[in-house]
Amino acid sequence: MFFDFLLMKTMKKLIPLALLITCLFATQPTLAEVQPASMRYAEELSTTFEQVAETITPSVVHIQASSPPKVAQGIPRQQLPPGPFQDFFRQFQLPNMQQAPKQALGSGVIVDTKGHILTNNHVVEGFDEFRVHLTDKRTFDAKIVGTDPSTDLAVIKIEASNLIPAALGNSDSLRIGEWVVAAGSPFGLENTITTGIVSAKGRSFGRSTMYQDYIQTDAAINPGNSGGPLVNLKGEVIGINNAIYTRSGGYMGIGFAIPINMAKQIMESILTIGHVRRGWLGVAIQDLNENLAKSFGHSGTKGALVGDVMNDSPADTAGLQAGDIVIRLNGQEVEDTNELRNSIAATAPDTQVVLDVVRKGRELALKVKLGELPSKYQPAGDTPSNQPSATQSLGIELEELTPQLAQRLQLESTSGVVVVNVTPGSAAALAGIRPGDIVRKVGDTSIESLKDFHSTLKKSEVSEGIRLVVETKGMKRFIFLQGS
Repeated sequence: MFFDFLLMKTMKKLIPLALLITCLFATQPTLAEVQPASMRYAEELSTTFEQVAETITPSVVHIQASSPPKVAQGIPRQQLPPGPFQDFFRQFQLPNMQQAPKQALGSGVIVDTKGHILTNNHVVEGFDEFRVHLTDKRTFDAKIVGTDPSTDLAVIKIEASNLIPAALGNSDSLRIGEWVVAAGSPFGLENTITTGIVSAKGRSFGRSTMYQDYIQTDAAINPGNSGGPLVNLKGEVIGINNAIYTRSGGYMGIGFAIPINMAKQIMESILTIGHVRRGWLGVAIQDLNENLAKSFGHSGTKGALVGDVMNDSPADTAGLQAGDIVIRLNGQEVEDTNELRNSIAATAPDTQVVLDVVRKGRELALKVKLGELPSKYQPAGDTPSNQPSATQSLGIELEELTPQLAQRLQLESTSGVVVVNVTPGSAAALAGIRPGDIVRKVGDTSIESLKDFHSTLKKSEVSEGIRLVVETKGMKRFIFLQGS
């Protein structure tokens, strides 16, 4: 009986402990249970990329651009003076030389069933013949419908049936960190797909294109990808692959694509009226830095500073002035000059817009009826970066502008103060001042002579920085210089 009693007491203690251990282990998933869940997630992601590839691949084309070989006329040897050997040497004239044909490779995307293909201008520029290869192994000759070097976009066309156009998405809704897929023919390898994320939006960098609003991605883009689509996980085209940042000529993790909303606008303009129409304001604009903004009594560096207003332009008619800081366009904040330039260009001519500007510390609203950008006009909004440097001098040598000096420097102006020399590495050099520039103002004071310049400069606190109005080839801009 005693042993039965001890056994029962022991069991009463052990049973709860066993139940507790069982419960603890029961709440922890086994390794076998964890693996299928992670595998399912990986397989679902892989399936998504497969579906995107299946959706976009039939719409992607490989473009071969070429120009036939041209015959370069031979250049005769130098004429020999008359003599007994003249006829002998004359037979050794240089023969006609045949130049090698030009060739290039690129990509494109079919945008409608009529055979229109969107690609980059640099894929077709300078070439005469184009062959387009489809993923179903068909090949067609193509012709250029229209190009726009300012955005590096082009539309070409093939005569083909049973085409599968891509769905065009909305690049404005694109989010940083979103998965994307780049398609094209890198290095001539057709039907290539790479994946990555959207690294940034609204990028601009040192290229010749005037209007830049690039999507930055780490999806691998290489030579030959140009003109191909950048696609979201819905299979919608949200960009046209355009360029890479590289020091080696190949992919280094940074690629750029033109937003599809910009591309759609350019394409629609080409297809409807045969060329691109852009809104025109008629100003030279530049970005603000802290010192330049402070000199205008403006807080922050957002906005676009008006450096010059063209006579009889829409901006001139509306009362816009040099020194105005554009902070909003139709109620939307203006981040920088690139954003304002793109927005104005994307607005149809004859459209009335409202510009909110800051003028001498006061905010004004100006209504402007946009004109159409003249075909020969290139906006001068891209000014050298203002990089004030704390040097002992401003680093510029000035002379009064005489008619003789103006003629020598090929300047239209014949009065004022002209820059004849800039010290390398000085504040002036870093700010982009070059020989031939004319200093029109120091602060708010107009400058007509060297005496004006020096007397005004003495009144200014150079160590705190001075603001200049400098004219370059007829266009004015603001520059902020700071000495020690």
